[in-house]
This record gives sequence, structure tokens and C-alpha cells, in this order.
Amino acid sequence: MVHLQENGYAVETQEITNWDRLAQIRHDHGIPQEAGGCHTATIEGYTVEGHVPADIIDRLLTERPDIRGVTVPGMPVGSPGMEGPNPVAYNVYSVDHAGQLKVFETRTP
Repeated sequence: MVHLQENGYAVETQEITNWDRLAQIRHDHGIPQEAGGCHTATIEGYTVEGHVPADIIDRLLTERPDIRGVTVPGMPVGSPGMEGPNPVAYNVYSVDHAGQLKVFETRTP
């Protein structure tokens, strides 16, 4: 959230402690469970799941691909909000309307 705010995004948060509810929210937005992260957001008709860098969201909103959204599954060290020693390479995936994943961009430390 702080990363997005620092990059000019207005963020409205809603704490959800019921994991079944979070799974339902992902499902409702077409994000496969295996592609889940710990945050789900919507912006301009897209779903953003997990620790997606702000510049990827910028790219998404500029290019406007015909997809449901983007996701960073899990919580890879080095992604926004997960800074720390020993960052790892990770993929940002696009999620199409059938729920299929495709690498949208790879991030390397």
C-alpha cells in the first residue's frame, strides 16, 4: 500500500481476516487461487493481485491489454513491500479472461 501511495496512487484499504472470503474475492475477479497473493485490488476495470510494482500498474493502464489483470503470486523477497536481504527474481503474470497465466514481465534483483 505504501509503495502505491508513494507512486501517486490513492489507496482505499479493507482488512479481511477471513481467508475463505479472500479466496472468494479472487474468484469473483477471475484470479486463479494458485496465482494468489496477499492483496487484491481493482483499478480501472483491472484486478491487481499481490505485490505488483507501481510501474507495472502504470504499464497496465497505459497499454490497456484485454486481460483481467496482473498478479505476483506469493510474497517474493524484493517485490514492493517485501524488501529485504537476498531479493529474488520473480514474474509478474497477466491473467486472461479464461484464468490463464502468462508472464507479463520478469523482475530481477
